[in-house]
Amino acid sequence: MNKRVAIKHWAEEDRPREKLLLHGQATLTDTELLGILIRSGSKHESALDIAQRIWASIKYKPEVMGKLTARDLMRYQGVGEAKAITIVAAIELGKRCILEPPVERKKIRSSDQVDYIFRPLISALKHEEFWILLLNRSNKIIGRFLVSKGGVAMAAVDPRVIFKLAIDHLASSIVLCHNHPSGNLQPSQSDIQLTQKLLKSGKMMDVPVVDHLIITETGYFSFADEGLL
Repeated sequence: MNKRVAIKHWAEEDRPREKLLLHGQATLTDTELLGILIRSGSKHESALDIAQRIWASIKYKPEVMGKLTARDLMRYQGVGEAKAITIVAAIELGKRCILEPPVERKKIRSSDQVDYIFRPLISALKHEEFWILLLNRSNKIIGRFLVSKGGVAMAAVDPRVIFKLAIDHLASSIVLCHNHPSGNLQPSQSDIQLTQKLLKSGKMMDVPVVDHLIITETGYFSFADEGLL
């Protein structure tokens, strides 16, 4: 009889968590996704073994899984209250993500709206991060993306990364944003040079840069408001 190999000894690409990080959640089977939620197994079964047993008992029907309560799940050996609650909560969140109507895209009209979006993310950080906000032709938000992370000084920014994101998401314009952990609101010479470089690239790609914000804990600096674009 072959000895069962613990998940921690599997090849990294075969472990569900590592597989998700390496290849994305869409590559995981239903059993692997449930196994991640179960997290740990017992002395005789891995989390995946328990997940497989649950799926088999409901004949691999997701619609049945979606109707199981925490008490239903706790009837399975190896699934305690905490695991059952985690699974039910994840299923409910998935339902809400599908059923909830999409929120209308916010239209950006001023620099303070950009500050409002990024302040909770970067104002108090001890390292520098560089983000972009992608807008459509109506100046409505397509998405926000972290493009670079650094130390206390300027984070390295690759224009190719920025404009690939813009093109992939069919953006019509870009807002740049980064923080100054030092608290200094004034743009450095490097900030100015990078902004000019990205302005030129944006014109060439027909995806203009419409503003660049520097955010600190006490306020923000807008290149557009200051007439520097």
